Amino acid sequence: MNKRLRFAASGLLLCLCTAVSAQKYQGVVDKTVAIVGGEMISLSDVEAQVQAMRVQGYSSDRNLRCEVLENLMQTKLLISQARVDSLVVNQDQVTSQLEQYTAQTLTLAGGQDELEEYFGKPLYKLRQEWREQIEEQTLAQQEQMEIAGKIPELTPYDIKQYLDTVDVASLPVVPIKYQMSQICVYPDREAAANAVKERLLSIRERIIAGERFATLARLYSEDPSSSRKGGELGMASKTIFWPAFSDAAMSLKPGTVSQIVETPDGFHIIEVLEKRGDMFNARHILLKPSYTAEDQQKAFARLDSLRTAILDSTITFEAAARFYSEDPATRTNGGQMADPNTGSAYFEIDQLKPQDYAAVQDLQVGEISEPIASLDNEGRDGNVVYKIIRLDRIVPAHTASFETDYTELLGTVRNQKANEAINDFLGKSIDTSYIVIDPLFGDCEFSRKGWAAKIRKDS
Repeated sequence: MNKRLRFAASGLLLCLCTAVSAQKYQGVVDKTVAIVGGEMISLSDVEAQVQAMRVQGYSSDRNLRCEVLENLMQTKLLISQARVDSLVVNQDQVTSQLEQYTAQTLTLAGGQDELEEYFGKPLYKLRQEWREQIEEQTLAQQEQMEIAGKIPELTPYDIKQYLDTVDVASLPVVPIKYQMSQICVYPDREAAANAVKERLLSIRERIIAGERFATLARLYSEDPSSSRKGGELGMASKTIFWPAFSDAAMSLKPGTVSQIVETPDGFHIIEVLEKRGDMFNARHILLKPSYTAEDQQKAFARLDSLRTAILDSTITFEAAARFYSEDPATRTNGGQMADPNTGSAYFEIDQLKPQDYAAVQDLQVGEISEPIASLDNEGRDGNVVYKIIRLDRIVPAHTASFETDYTELLGTVRNQKANEAINDFLGKSIDTSYIVIDPLFGDCEFSRKGWAAKIRKDS
């Protein structure tokens, strides 16, 4: 099943993990391994994040514990300044991130019992620790924004100066971009949905009559990731599925089969195997609406007629889009397409649906494609839509220039100066702050050289 993973990678997930040996740390009693200003970092703090990174499945070529300690120390420096600047975190956002992170980790671990066994702590204690970590990471991120916000407003002179001093080879390359317009016709979705529901009802009746859910899932489910496992999804938090799916599953008693459930992925019937709190393990059978050759022929005939009328100058493309296109997002502006994520009228190749790119890649500017079957932007996989596309403009790939790519260059220079300001702050803070690092981490290759001078020398 295409799950909607509604969590975002938080600052807590540092993309860290390693195959480093833990022998050096085994048997060491918990102790303070670093003092940064008035903040202490314990070995258990480091180990807790090591475990969290591993359960998330991240990997790194570097020493995990050294990376975690360095990130914790940098976070402490930022937090100290955040308190000086009187910054506070939004507790509602912290709670939201905590719930998302908990759900993700529970799912990856396979349930609360498995998670508690892995960490050796009860869930309530883990949640307390995770909340503190999220609060600290959020506060550190706010301080980074505070530092970046003090950078003077950039001017065209700054951009020109950047272009005059930077190596041309390091300038950003702007990829080829396409501007397009479309006229869309949808198939009869209601008829297709009703056909799917009839098939699912027939399958459900067979299950009720005694056939095995798992066997029918293998035969009929259109979810490739679970169908080979008899439709089983595994123990997971209810928050990672579409709400309609989770609500239906949580309302079922184990062993019972749901009525038909509709989500953006299609139509499902569900059998719950086990429930634990807000988690469940279920089987499902997913069917998606499909359309007949007759549906496509009918839509293509209509689009072909519109295309002919436009080419004969009987009607303009813009007028045809306004009067005949069935896509509400583009028909009001004459069919002009825009990226739903950015709002930009220009698309890079990887932002285009494969079907749309195949239709325009050989067109000249101003030409109109033959009718094609594509997908709209609804749901995860989209719904079938038939369309013709006009290629309005091509911006060739090129090295960013002041004349044509000022906005992109402005962002590049702003990010560069923000990173420089944050790095400068951290470097000065390491030099001027009271910092002591335990010799246990004496062989770490920190990314910032200033840390090495802070390692305590045992007499």
